[in-house]
Amino acid sequence: MSSAPSRSSSDPVAAARAVAVARILDAVVAVEASNPVVLIDGRSGAGKSTIAQDLVARWPIRGRVQLVGLDSIYPGWDGLADGVETARRQILVPHARGLIGVWQRWDWTAEEPAEAHAVDPSLPLIVEGSGVLTPVTARLSDVRVWLDSPTASRRRRALDRDGDTYRPHWERWAEQEERHLARDEPAQHATLVLSIP
Repeated sequence: MSSAPSRSSSDPVAAARAVAVARILDAVVAVEASNPVVLIDGRSGAGKSTIAQDLVARWPIRGRVQLVGLDSIYPGWDGLADGVETARRQILVPHARGLIGVWQRWDWTAEEPAEAHAVDPSLPLIVEGSGVLTPVTARLSDVRVWLDSPTASRRRRALDRDGDTYRPHWERWAEQEERHLARDEPAQHATLVLSIP
């Protein structure tokens, strides 16, 4: 028996993320495709971006994997639904059809679209962000993840990450997430529902 301290006892959030990453990677391998599409949804602060970055670092398929975070696409603080629709139309649909997708980064400071980015349909793709898992996007993906996390924990992580930039907009964004939950029922379309403390 190892004398090393348990990760779960020292950092339960890190331990839960590690479990989540391992389960997602197993699901990716089970797809048996060279270019699977993974969607990661969850409310703000649930750990989507960190888990997506860990997936990229440990990707089990030879070659490069593409990662798109919807924070780079949402057109401002009221743009959750518009950002998801942009990702569907400009990234997920072309990828499913074997076509190159092109999306523009949203410049939050200038409040306008910025440079364009291409998505190669021959490569695997991870798209993470609040709202990304809907009945429509579910049909365009292979592995669908819903991350569940308590509100207090999510809020603390989100505000630790983005601080005073995000604080005035927390409730405004949460209302859009609530509409997404009521309209799209993302957990019902997930292939994996994972909990982060």
